[in-house]
Amino acid sequence: MAVYGYEAIDKTGKTSKGSIDADSAGAARAELKRQNLTVVNISEQNALTRDINIDIGGKPTARDLSVFCRQFVSMTKAGVSILDAMKMLCEQTENKRLKKALETVRVSMEKGEPLAESLAKEPKIFPGIMVNMVAAGEASGSLDTSLDRVATQLERRSKTQALVKKAMVYPIVLMVVAIAVVIVMLVFVIPQYASMFETLDTELPAITKAVLTASDFIKAKWYLLLGGVIAIVFGTKTFAGTDLGKHVFGKAAISLPGIKELTVKSAAASMARTMSTLMAAGVPMVEAVEIVANTMTNIWFKEALLDAREQIGLGVPFSKPLEDCGLFPPMAYHMVRIGEESGSVEDMLDKLAEYYEEEVEMAVQSLMAMMEPMIIIVLAAIVSVLIASVLAPMMKMYEALDNV
Repeated sequence: MAVYGYEAIDKTGKTSKGSIDADSAGAARAELKRQNLTVVNISEQNALTRDINIDIGGKPTARDLSVFCRQFVSMTKAGVSILDAMKMLCEQTENKRLKKALETVRVSMEKGEPLAESLAKEPKIFPGIMVNMVAAGEASGSLDTSLDRVATQLERRSKTQALVKKAMVYPIVLMVVAIAVVIVMLVFVIPQYASMFETLDTELPAITKAVLTASDFIKAKWYLLLGGVIAIVFGTKTFAGTDLGKHVFGKAAISLPGIKELTVKSAAASMARTMSTLMAAGVPMVEAVEIVANTMTNIWFKEALLDAREQIGLGVPFSKPLEDCGLFPPMAYHMVRIGEESGSVEDMLDKLAEYYEEEVEMAVQSLMAMMEPMIIIVLAAIVSVLIASVLAPMMKMYEALDNV
């Protein structure tokens, strides 16, 4: 398949330039014609003339997708056809990766494929819950309602994720600043006192020797430290991507004090909100549980829900595996059990989601309140060591002068 550069005019008379992949110039012209473009010039591009397309856009966020859903619903409710709505959204979308994915979806829909199947061709952009909700909406004739629910789900998930990130950013920023301050002190400030310390007749205190040794090592072997940090970061990231790493870090997240509460409540809120949204769209419970499992970021919760899917398929109520796994808080499976007994599982899950979304916000605030004094204590200890390394030999010098 070759790449063809083209110059064309759209139906509004606007001239546009670009490139297109096609088997031949004729196929490229046919594809551009299907896009309502009148070709002025088209030619095959080589390595020198080919357009350089550097995609610097990040992966679309939950907020980006929720805005897409809201705009799509607004356009279709205003009487715009689904295909025309997709064309307009392709033109006005700013995120490059989302824009490219929507172009793929639009071309697929022009070939007669349903919206859900077209979205499924871009699994890295459109999450499974969105594809399944759209499929359920198309089957029931309530696509607008399904997309509206997807938008609400994505907005609430985005809010929850933002709260969790907020709790992590603050301590990380402080630690980076602390490390930078220590490096500046060791590399630029402490060495200024080294020559003065050498003139002292008394032996330098152990703490001063240790700090000067650290200063000399950083100045002489800084590349070893930098390489070590890079190795640790990449090694940790690689390990975290393995099955063992996912289990180790996942276990730590549900075991460490402070983090455990936030992890469990976030998982409960995500599970309840996603399940409620899928069931409201008419997705069968077995499929809904599988979709929810694949949205879990902690592998222990994912495996627990996949096991629950198997048990539900055998006729076991959803509340039973939720309780047996020992991961979800008691209120989660108790509320689900009440919903199963009263025939209102969807409503109970919705209430459960609202409760734990509020709990997540409180857990974030509690975690930040706990971290702040700990970080201050660590910073104070580091600064105290540096100050002591400078003052200790001075105190010895003053004592020696007093004895003269």
